[in-house]
Amino acid sequence: MTSLDAVSIAILLGAVLVMAGILSSLLALRFGAPLLLVFLVIGMLAGDSGPGHIEFQDVRTTYLVGSVALALILFDGGLRTRFQSIRTVLAPSMVLATVGVLMTAFITAPVAKYALDLGWTEALLVGAVIASTDAAAVFLLVHAQGLRLRPRVGATLEAESGSNDPFAVFLTLMLVELISVGHGSFGHFLFELVREAVLGTLFGIVGGRLVVMGLNRVALPQGLHAPFVTTAALVIFGMAQIVHGSGFLAVYLAGIIIGNRPTRAHNSVVTFLDAATWLAQIVMFVLLGLLVSPQRLLDSLLPAIAVALMLMLVARPAAVFFCLYPFRFNWREKAFIAWTGLRGAVAIFLASIPMLVGLSNAYLYFDVAFVVVIISLLAQGWTLAVAARKLHVALPRTDRGPRRIELDLPGQLEQQLVGYAIRPKSLYFRRGLIPSWSKPTLVIRNQQILSPAEAEPIAPGDYLYLLAPPEKAESLDRFFVDMPPSSAPDPHLLGDFMVSAEHTLDEVAGIYGVKLGEGEERLTLADYFDIHLDNAPKEGATVALDTIVLVARSISGGRVNVVGLRLPEDEEEVPVLTRKEQVKRRLADVWSSVAGV
Repeated sequence: MTSLDAVSIAILLGAVLVMAGILSSLLALRFGAPLLLVFLVIGMLAGDSGPGHIEFQDVRTTYLVGSVALALILFDGGLRTRFQSIRTVLAPSMVLATVGVLMTAFITAPVAKYALDLGWTEALLVGAVIASTDAAAVFLLVHAQGLRLRPRVGATLEAESGSNDPFAVFLTLMLVELISVGHGSFGHFLFELVREAVLGTLFGIVGGRLVVMGLNRVALPQGLHAPFVTTAALVIFGMAQIVHGSGFLAVYLAGIIIGNRPTRAHNSVVTFLDAATWLAQIVMFVLLGLLVSPQRLLDSLLPAIAVALMLMLVARPAAVFFCLYPFRFNWREKAFIAWTGLRGAVAIFLASIPMLVGLSNAYLYFDVAFVVVIISLLAQGWTLAVAARKLHVALPRTDRGPRRIELDLPGQLEQQLVGYAIRPKSLYFRRGLIPSWSKPTLVIRNQQILSPAEAEPIAPGDYLYLLAPPEKAESLDRFFVDMPPSSAPDPHLLGDFMVSAEHTLDEVAGIYGVKLGEGEERLTLADYFDIHLDNAPKEGATVALDTIVLVARSISGGRVNVVGLRLPEDEEEVPVLTRKEQVKRRLADVWSSVAGV
């Protein structure tokens, strides 16, 4: 009975710790404290040196939980990544995720060697452990502080923080092997790197597409789609690891494949994974906190602070500025990306690998990583919003987009039911515009269900539900958010090749002699773009208007506000691409065709 009581007490204590972590997140969000820091502190307080007096030294369990948690975090990150949003920043992100991690490790190593009295290989291991940024920490803080980053900066951070973990894991494992065995060759390490990258990519792409096929073709009972996808992600991770591929790269790529393909129960899968990754992070952070000994930390505190300062102030900025030099980033964007290289649970998880294999100085690596993470979260985490505004990479805050409620229809992938609250300043209410590929289905008014015909006219405060293809559903958002105030159109622009988007099609037709469809006379040029584009308009987007082509020259508030007119006699200029741009475009096309995104 004593053993059974011990199990019950362990379950109780574990549940209490997780509950404390969940409730503490409310306090952390209220005062802006990084959540990762809160979970780590809870683990430390519950440890043998804190009030909890829980003795926990099970490194193997910590590594197992950390591997599962990191795999789920990367898979969830890939699932939420829109390939179109990161496609333009794929090259700089990959350079940062590989060359940047390597440079950071090498620049940090000398300080680690002399401050911690280590050999060069051990010092490089310290640099490798803390070289990668933490995706969960970066975007949790960005969203918690209400930041809207410039699209290119946000996409670069998203792609880099999601893809640099596999390379950091590889580098750490190779250095641990080198220290354990005592020798190794460059050819061996290069072979291991290529094998892990190739097998990880193969398992990720193939596994992701198999999961998509399974979701769409197998009639699973309601509620099992999300557990199926989650366990499939862990299967992909495990199989890639068994054949010595990068399981972390595999799950990240599988998430991108699944997230960018139309699948059944997509929203329930995302919601389930969001909860699963939150729980996995809390459990992992608390376990890592339990492994920490405050007394042991004091012995290496000053050298660890020196390593942290070298990492944040020299190594990371140097790597970022060097890696982004060939790309068109200004110094403000580079400086912000350099400062946003937050270290999180990944660093502490990697530091547990030397402990698992029993290396000498193993606890030193762990303690240094822990101090670096604490300093990074305190210094960089709390100054993230200030840095974004001072460096002018934060866009003005706007009201949140409409709350979208998506329901998968049984046996249907072609349509989703999407609901919106009608706002008085929305494009739909003020202009009655709606894409031809969407169909109003029902209206909720005063707790009554009405058909669109019965509900006419639609009033603010109503909830309108529409059927739309899954891949276009998000494009409906711009019709139901409040329109930004627009200035009066400048009549002097109408006769030139650049015109205000507030002019009507009737005005354009009167000058350029184009034919309009029935009922199009009163539409503005901005309205015409909204109706004929499947996605939100971007600069350079074109739509045909009889014999002329309208080109979006400027975007404001998600709508076109300046339009260029390309007349039929104009010869369309064919842009001359450099060799580097041609290679980048071909690589992007190959990836799109292979991944099916």
